[in-house]
Formats: sequence, C-alpha cells, structure tokens
Amino acid sequence: MTLQLNDSGTALSITKGDLEILRYVYRPDNAQFESPRPYFEPLFDLAGNQVSLYRPHDHVWHKGIALSIPNAGPENFWGGATFRRGKGYVDEKNDGTMAHKEFTELVADEDGVRVAETLDWITQDGRHFFSETRAFAVTVLSDDQWVLSFSTAFTNDTQDTVVMGSPTTEGRENAGYGGFFWRGPRSFTEGAVYTAAGEGGDEKMGERGDWLAFRGKHDSVDAASTLVFTDHPENPTAPVKWFVRTTPFAAVCPAPFFDTELPMAPGDSVTLRHAVAICNGDTGIDGAAKIAELAAAELARLG
Repeated sequence: MTLQLNDSGTALSITKGDLEILRYVYRPDNAQFESPRPYFEPLFDLAGNQVSLYRPHDHVWHKGIALSIPNAGPENFWGGATFRRGKGYVDEKNDGTMAHKEFTELVADEDGVRVAETLDWITQDGRHFFSETRAFAVTVLSDDQWVLSFSTAFTNDTQDTVVMGSPTTEGRENAGYGGFFWRGPRSFTEGAVYTAAGEGGDEKMGERGDWLAFRGKHDSVDAASTLVFTDHPENPTAPVKWFVRTTPFAAVCPAPFFDTELPMAPGDSVTLRHAVAICNGDTGIDGAAKIAELAAAELARLG
C-alpha cells in the first residue's frame, strides 16, 4: 500500500491506510528554553502502538525523535541548561532554534515518502549560526515493520571554530548524548537493549556498534515493540558509541560526540546518517540484527 503524505503548514503527516505512523512537526511552537526545532512525534508501529513520548515532565525538551545538539561550542540546540566543566548545568540563555526554511522535495509514491529540507540554526540572541540540509525517507518493509531513514549535513557559518561535544566532553560521565535522539514511552522504562554483543540494559551505555535495538512493552494492551537503530559507517567516530538508557526512562542516541570533541572550522560541515526500524513485537537479538541490515540498506538508498 502506498503511503500518504499530508502537509498542514506546520507538520507533515504520513499515513498507511487509516493509520498515521509518523508526524514531522517542522514549525514547532515550543518555548525558547526548549530549543525549538523540528521533531518526529508521534511515531506508531504498524499495530497502532505509540513508540515515542512528547515533552515529558522530567525533560520538556525531549520530543519523540529529533536532531538535538547540547554542546555546539557556546550554543545549545538541545534545550534546557548547558553542562559546563566545573560548573555543572547552567542556564546560559543560549538555547538556539533550528528553523525550517523550505522543503526542496516532498514525494509520496510506491517506494515510500521522501522529504528534503533546508534549515537555519539561529542562536537565542538572534545570530545565524549554522546552515543545514536534511533529508528523510519512510518505507514499509513488511506488514509489521517500517523504517525512518535520516540524513543531515550542517555547516559552520560563523567566523570561529566551533567545538562540537557533549556533557561528557565537559566532564559529566556517561552523558554523551547529542545527535539523533529518541525518547520512548513511560511504559518502555526497564526495557531490553539488544546489540551484537548480547542483551542488557543500562550497562550498554557507551558500547560501540553499527546498530542497537530497544524492546519495550505497552500499557493497556498485551503487546511489545522493538526499535532498531543503525549508524552509517562513514559517520564521525563510527562505529558510534551509543547513548542508551532503560532507567529512569527509555532513550537511545547514536552519539557522534559522546566523549570526543570535534572542532569545526569556519565553513566545515558535519554529515550524520541514521535509520530506525519500527517493529511490531519483540524481535529478539537475531531478529534485530537482520532488521538492522534492512534498515542500513534503506539508509544507503537515501544517500
């Protein structure tokens, strides 16, 4: 079945039949403290179970899946306070915006949905910081699996070298978040993490690998879902270190700046490419590994 694409003027909605599987909000109305930026929310598996969470009370800047960068030199495109060495979290009034400019491609056909977009990164005090081009695709693999492929390239348009990092590069242990970040439903807390090295939980934090999967269970219904994340082998620091938590909440992020700073000279660009397969049920480790290969192939198609 061909996917349908609808543009409301603030969000793209992608549906399969009567089921909305994904909404991409490209003109958010969030407060500046939350670093307004496009996000994918809600997301559903093909059984109709939601596999994302919007604006949780503990971290209101978490929104489904979003490109989120907490430490971009002096700026924060994540939201909330910024972690600084020797100071901890500080509200520096530096929560920037990733502002949609235009769509350069919006296609829905028998191959799925393809979107290309340009954005400007604007600091809280109104300065142009980075320019970005991003693309994503949504494809259905089977009756119980679909894939979101995502690619971004952002360029330093300032006159200064911008050091990309994370709270861990600023001194906070095991807090290397930043990049393509997913926040899971509350019911996914204490879920299972699958990697090529085996099954686990929070001890998987910082493990390197080409893929990582998270299995969570749903409230109210006797059902589970598995999200299988893949990282492109040409991304910075690949194979990536994964930021993953099962407690106190479910979160996954292939984190290119986990514990390694990346200086971006004026005019330098960084390209990040990721995919996530949304699967009905519990795939197990072997199933997740096979799905990771399929998702990687879809990511390669995106380019």
